[in-house]
Amino acid sequence: MQWLIDTLRTHPELALFFTLGVGFWIGNKKFRGFSLGAVTSVLLVGVLVGQLKIDISTDVKSVFFLMFLFAVGFGVGPQFFRGLKKDGLPQVLFAAIMVVLCLLCTWGAAVMMGYNAGESAGLLSGANTISAVIGVSTNTLNSLGITASQKTALINAIPVCYAVTYIFGTLGTILIISKLGPVILGGVDNVKKQCKELEVSLGGDIANGEGGIFPANDRVLYNAYHVTGNSIAIGKSVIELEKLLESKGHRLFVERIRQHGKIVDAKKDTVIAEKNIIVLVGRKEFLMGEESVLGKEVYDVELLEFPVEKLSILITSKQIAGKTLAALRDKNFMHGIAINSIKRVGIEVPVLKNTKLDIGDTIELSGLKKDVEKAIPHIGSVDRPTNKMDMVLAGLGIFLGGLLGALTLHLGKVPLSLTTSGGALFGGLIFGWLHSKHPNIAAIPQPTLWFMNNVGLCTFIAIVGITSGPSFISGFQKVGPMLFAVGAIVTTIPLLLGLLMGRYIFKFHPALTLGALSGSRVCTAALGATQDTLDSKTPALGYTVTYAVGNTLLIICGVIIVLLMK
Repeated sequence: MQWLIDTLRTHPELALFFTLGVGFWIGNKKFRGFSLGAVTSVLLVGVLVGQLKIDISTDVKSVFFLMFLFAVGFGVGPQFFRGLKKDGLPQVLFAAIMVVLCLLCTWGAAVMMGYNAGESAGLLSGANTISAVIGVSTNTLNSLGITASQKTALINAIPVCYAVTYIFGTLGTILIISKLGPVILGGVDNVKKQCKELEVSLGGDIANGEGGIFPANDRVLYNAYHVTGNSIAIGKSVIELEKLLESKGHRLFVERIRQHGKIVDAKKDTVIAEKNIIVLVGRKEFLMGEESVLGKEVYDVELLEFPVEKLSILITSKQIAGKTLAALRDKNFMHGIAINSIKRVGIEVPVLKNTKLDIGDTIELSGLKKDVEKAIPHIGSVDRPTNKMDMVLAGLGIFLGGLLGALTLHLGKVPLSLTTSGGALFGGLIFGWLHSKHPNIAAIPQPTLWFMNNVGLCTFIAIVGITSGPSFISGFQKVGPMLFAVGAIVTTIPLLLGLLMGRYIFKFHPALTLGALSGSRVCTAALGATQDTLDSKTPALGYTVTYAVGNTLLIICGVIIVLLMK
């Protein structure tokens, strides 16, 4: 055992990787639907490992934290700047007010309880589940004109208070938004009904289960029909047959035809004759029952043997941005193409006829390869899987952002600065927005972005836990159980005020209020729980812009709370 301890002290990188491995393992475990998550688990494992008094350079911690913040900014950049446009301003304002409420509640509670700057920062971070505050508040404390021992004491208090308040911060946020929220907004059943009505207004049809342009996945089929004497297709052109089927509410396309033994691609003016075999593509439920009016379904291997492509497209076209899915579907270049899904800031939003598209959204299309390839230039750029990262611009983005953040203004004796961490976040916002406009610039593959985001933050947190480990237990004894109660209050009050604000001041639809509240508090778990409660994806429509704004402003609050408590 002594050999193991000596080895970890000599090679602290091994202690770091042990902490990450065990922390992620514990974080993946769930108990009745609740888990600590990777960040908190890594912190607690780091604290235990830290009892061995292992020294790790703070430079390593800074590198991974800057990488994490740049990834955060890069991911939310398109929606952050999109929210500044007219139609997004109400949600931006809502998120900004929520952040101010979170800050004021934390500040008020900290003043009443006599907490110092480090304890206050930990309270803000844990009660509002914004782990990045640990880093930015640490950097701000390091910039203050106080002694090294004072800095160490304040910085070591941050993870202690974070750990105490985080559990209710997460669980309380989920329960208040997903369970109590619908009750306050009119009752669960009533809110469910309003969500279904919203789906209808967006293009869904509750009566027959129609959901507009539904996520296709394996629901899109290619069937062949032998046109018989009673078929409605006889004597009609391809476009006439498609319009006739669409008048029945069935959006189907004729893709190929076998005529006189030869296979031809269907054109709009191609006339269908008796004994032709036609290939129809569409959703499974639309194709069911068509055999009775079209002809007998047959299995023609050669006719059905053609390439079908499924691609994710990053929307960059100004002609598409702001348009509904129905408007996109009606474009000539969308003939024969199904829209499978829409993702915004990594969150799936409802695929309904009147759902509006934004620049930076990723939509998944499927159809014949020639049709999909024809549509791409009209929509944006293919988000093709790649293992290469534009490290030139990523490195320069962190460098330039960090330089901006390092600039310090003095208000009297108080230094005002974004710090290098805040600058890296700002750099990520700019480069993320730039990438949404020009996809070939600053490209970062999603797996790489995940690594920068999750491993970057958890590595930083692991080092925080290991270095603060020796003082963690004494710090925990100092703050006591009272901090847990204070944290619960700081978590709850802004959420209740946000529910009332969304209903009576902003007059949002209940689904948008709950989504915006989840986004403002940067709690994706609350969004998922709310969607399960309401059996609807519509809350996601209020999540994306508020998530981008809330994530950015709450991180900056880590600087503000330290300056306020100083």
